[in-house]
Amino acid sequence: MNIDRLKEIRQDRDYSQTEIAKVLHMSQVQYSRYENGLRSIPINKLAILAKFYNVSIDYLLGLTNERKPYPRVKV
Repeated sequence: MNIDRLKEIRQDRDYSQTEIAKVLHMSQVQYSRYENGLRSIPINKLAILAKFYNVSIDYLLGLTNERKPYPRVKV
């Protein structure tokens, strides 16, 4: 995973690690481990971040440089 992208997008939007950790319902220390590559971020947390930042999971993973999320599936 492109862990640099997690830090970049957070800083670009002027959020602290503590603020993002609250969005993910975890401690700042736990979130810091994701940004530092010490732990892999679970898919459900990636989905929350993608919705929060309004980007695709592929963008967060560094698989694309296109920030725009895919159209949502209508159920």
